[in-house]
Amino acid sequence: MKLKIDTSKRIELVDITSQVQEEIRKSEISEGICLISTRHTTAGIIINENENGLKDDILNLLNKLVPADAGYRHDRIDNNADSHLKAVLLGASEALPVSEGKLELGTWQRIFFAEMDGPRSRIINVTLLRA
Repeated sequence: MKLKIDTSKRIELVDITSQVQEEIRKSEISEGICLISTRHTTAGIIINENENGLKDDILNLLNKLVPADAGYRHDRIDNNADSHLKAVLLGASEALPVSEGKLELGTWQRIFFAEMDGPRSRIINVTLLRA
């Protein structure tokens, strides 16, 4: 299954939990594993709390660790090396158990698409494995 999202900022965290859960509901899989992945090299998939201050903290940390315009060699091609490097730190996928037709998430956990080079139209893969 594929989810299509349109991001609105260069760097942002988009909560996709509800869309992923809807794909599980439509699949009628009761028990299994859900793999959420992105095929984009300037984006990631992460799990964390959907609290505005924390989301800002995550993005600020990434910007401190990998600042834009720091003389990266890849910037000679398309001036987005920092986006690629941030995506490397985040990772491209997350795997979660599905139990009784629902994602097994902690109380505050949410699934985020992490846009590092937007705004863009993006595709997220949702792969379900039946137990």
